[in-house]
Amino acid sequence: MSGLGQWRITRMPDDVANDPDCGTGQIFGSRQADAVELSWEGHDEMDEASGDGCAELQPDRSLKGAICFHGSDEANFIARQWTSSTAC
Repeated sequence: MSGLGQWRITRMPDDVANDPDCGTGQIFGSRQADAVELSWEGHDEMDEASGDGCAELQPDRSLKGAICFHGSDEANFIARQWTSSTAC
């Protein structure tokens, strides 16, 4: 599994608004085979947030997993590797 680089959460099926752009952050983790255990810190709708979670690489090259907010809820997510290009 090549987990290096940037990933973008594209779906949060349990979120009523299904708005993955409400949160931002960085993920720190370790991977084994096609799975990763992670901790994260960032913001959830402008409030500081942090937690942990896990994810598995799917056959379509997406990540499917769950993040847990410390002292709060758990949220399932689907992420895709994010390749951004910048024009010079």
